[in-house]
Amino acid sequence: MQKTVYFIEGDGIGPEVWAAGRPVIDAAVAKAYGGERRLEWVQLLAGEKAFAETGQYLPQATMDALRGAELAMKGPLTTPVGKGFRSLNVTLRQTLDLYACIRPVRHFEGVESPVKRPEAVDMVVFRENTEDVYAGIEFASGSPEAKRLIAFLRDELGADVDPAAGVGVKPITERCSKRLVRKAIRFAVDAGRPSVTLVHKGNIMKYTEGAFRAWGYEVAADEFADNVMTEDEAATGGKPVIIKDRIADAMFQNALMYPEQYSVLATTNLNGDYLSDALAAQVGGLGLAPGVNMGDTLAFFEPTHGTAPTIAGKDKANPGSLILSGAMMLEHAGMPEAAALIHAAMDRVISSRRVTVDLASQIADAQTVGCKAFGELLGENL
Repeated sequence: MQKTVYFIEGDGIGPEVWAAGRPVIDAAVAKAYGGERRLEWVQLLAGEKAFAETGQYLPQATMDALRGAELAMKGPLTTPVGKGFRSLNVTLRQTLDLYACIRPVRHFEGVESPVKRPEAVDMVVFRENTEDVYAGIEFASGSPEAKRLIAFLRDELGADVDPAAGVGVKPITERCSKRLVRKAIRFAVDAGRPSVTLVHKGNIMKYTEGAFRAWGYEVAADEFADNVMTEDEAATGGKPVIIKDRIADAMFQNALMYPEQYSVLATTNLNGDYLSDALAAQVGGLGLAPGVNMGDTLAFFEPTHGTAPTIAGKDKANPGSLILSGAMMLEHAGMPEAAALIHAAMDRVISSRRVTVDLASQIADAQTVGCKAFGELLGENL
């Protein structure tokens, strides 16, 4: 079996983590399956490298290839803050309808954490990826568009909006909410996870965040009645998955105090953005946090960290997030044995205390190694 994987190196530390990470992924496949299974890597252009070669940050050829793809991986891509071009990551997710951002978070033994029980964290966050703030509907303070929208809100709907405000709109639809929750519940059922928690701010935003909650419960009742029960029904038992909900601010507290009570989280976009990064911090940081943006046909795997321009080219980056994203890809592609080799190697290397600088700062008596050397250690420990 051969699987084609389209890949984008990314900007900043992207080329470094690719050079360190891809050999580990290939070696895991070779060790698990000999020559019976393999990956074919096809490079695509995006970001600064694409602009240098084509004059475009996201060439049409790249989008055409991805529309027909099953598997893809990418490094981090540069996005200016407050100015310049729109986020390439968001453009890819919306154009390709990669509506579920999925991030598993668990602790690796040996990594020190700011919390007392990082080993109790074992959650998978399903974050809606196309609506809410990712819709990108906003207008600058004082702009003609903002003035027109504010005038409509004040004059037609009676809303008390300051005429000088910058304004944005956060759409949340039944279709997109239900397909995200559906994917989260299906994962929980198939993976034997005990619960799915809907995370929302429905006590304040009743017709967007509150609707997300209501639509989530509808999916559970209408499509998973044989597998899912509510917290109220849990006393009688009989079904493998509990569906429940938590207000976002309470969920942040509970993730710190009672992490063992939560397994799969289904969230709106902004809540999931905050929560997945906070959970990563609980287990040691983004350097070991993998992720995937997934639609109905394409799964696009990527590290969750940024381009880190201040350390680019200095052999200081941690390739762990990319490598663990590769392990997620192998599981998705039907190669779980190769993924298991990567996870076991990560445990062994971290336990040996030979780690990149971001992890060394959190591990007592650690030996700091570079990005390239860390990848080599993982390869040796497969």
